[in-house]
Amino acid sequence: MRAIKIPEKTVTRLSIYLRCLEELENDEMSSATSRQLADRFGLNSAQLRKDLAYFGQFGVRGLGYYITPLRQSLEGILGLKREWEVALVGLGNLGSALIRYKGFREKGFKISAVFDQDPAKIGRRVEGIQVMGGSKILPVIRKRKIKIAILAVPAVTAQAVLDLLVEAGVSAVLNFVPAQLTIPGWVKLQNVDLAVLLKTLSYHTARTKRPSSGKA
Repeated sequence: MRAIKIPEKTVTRLSIYLRCLEELENDEMSSATSRQLADRFGLNSAQLRKDLAYFGQFGVRGLGYYITPLRQSLEGILGLKREWEVALVGLGNLGSALIRYKGFREKGFKISAVFDQDPAKIGRRVEGIQVMGGSKILPVIRKRKIKIAILAVPAVTAQAVLDLLVEAGVSAVLNFVPAQLTIPGWVKLQNVDLAVLLKTLSYHTARTKRPSSGKA
């Protein structure tokens, strides 16, 4: 039987649904309909039902979804039932901020290996992790079998570092480098270009008209 290809946007939305379910759990809600989820979080109820249907039958007719079981199912689908070791390459301003971000660990992602080419940084300990030079990328990642990496290096070295990560066995990369990078088909590259995101916001801001208050 041919496997169903899950749209990339569906996978992205699963993370959003998971966050919404966590909030409902914190509010001690036990169940909710797709319409209630849509109204509270600005979701599309039909899209939510379609996205979940790719992975099975989760709803109960006339009731909706049980919050905790659905949250647990989404965690399993997204691979969050285990802790993932993450390699960080590049300890500049952005990399330094990322390693101190507590949200990664809270969601099951542990930055456990840090690499940088600056001799002044190599050997230092940051957040309890010793910084290693680029020559250690291949042996360390292979030995620890790390599959996820964060790339935060200068654009001029990004492709060479990415090639090394792939050779070491990394299969998913969160890329903060504003450069066109090439990867083999089995590797997932998720680009985060902050400048592009800000330009998108400026586009919408320039065209947004504040509604009138109706007051004279």
